[in-house]
Amino acid sequence: MQLALTVLEITAPVFLLAAVGFAWVKLGYEYRVEFVTRFAMTLSVPCLIFTALMGTQVDAAALAALSLAALVAYGLVTVSMWVLVWAGRLDRRTFLAPLIFGNTGNLGLPLALFAFGDVGLGYAVVVFAVMAILSFTFGIWLVADGGSLTKVIREPLVGATILGAIFLWQGWQTPKFLTNTLELIGQMAIPMMLITLGVAVARLKPGSFGLATVLSALKAVLCVACAAVTGLWFGLDSTALAVLIVQIATPVAVTSYLLAEKYGADSDSVAGLVVVSTLMSVVTLPLILVFVI
Repeated sequence: MQLALTVLEITAPVFLLAAVGFAWVKLGYEYRVEFVTRFAMTLSVPCLIFTALMGTQVDAAALAALSLAALVAYGLVTVSMWVLVWAGRLDRRTFLAPLIFGNTGNLGLPLALFAFGDVGLGYAVVVFAVMAILSFTFGIWLVADGGSLTKVIREPLVGATILGAIFLWQGWQTPKFLTNTLELIGQMAIPMMLITLGVAVARLKPGSFGLATVLSALKAVLCVACAAVTGLWFGLDSTALAVLIVQIATPVAVTSYLLAEKYGADSDSVAGLVVVSTLMSVVTLPLILVFVI
């Protein structure tokens, strides 16, 4: 009973904030997703990543091991999802990238923070950064046959990750006034991303839910399996292993829908995956936390 209450305390704020965004749109109020998303990804999230890495008490070697484990886990997920798409005779451009990459930013970061504190957040930003780099290159190539390394290098979150890693490695700290400012900006990221997730889901117009339900369930199972096998193989500590599993198992990201819309894939099918997997995560993510906490 106590464990169930603990999991509820962790997950309830995440889904309640998303519900705020959902209700905001349904009540007819204006919400400029493009502006908020750009602000978050350009300023707030990079500040969150930088300060989390700079201030983490986790050993740099442990973070490096997690980075490599995340790469291997995404490799296993990619192979698994490719087999799934091939066996189901599904369109690769439409389904493969959404099934591989989860919502490690909007959902993964808050869950890691609430469940495992600042140490968990430090681990989570590493997995998030790995996912972001892969999605901006390999992910775009899957959807549009044109991933861009230049685009990745220009992304502020990549620069923040590299700079934060350097500060962590060298033991450097920014001046206190600057640290406080960066942390304040970074603290905006999590509530903004969660509310924006709710807004985006409310505005989606998904197609059939039947296929989306089957694929979302298989995605959750395969991602948990791939992350668990990889984490155990690398001998990650319990917190790092738990964060890796939670991050890899997050539902389909809204950005997958935006990419499908932009590059001419079947955006309605992807929208269905976003909605169904997000709703399913209300059950699957708490269940995962029950086993990893």
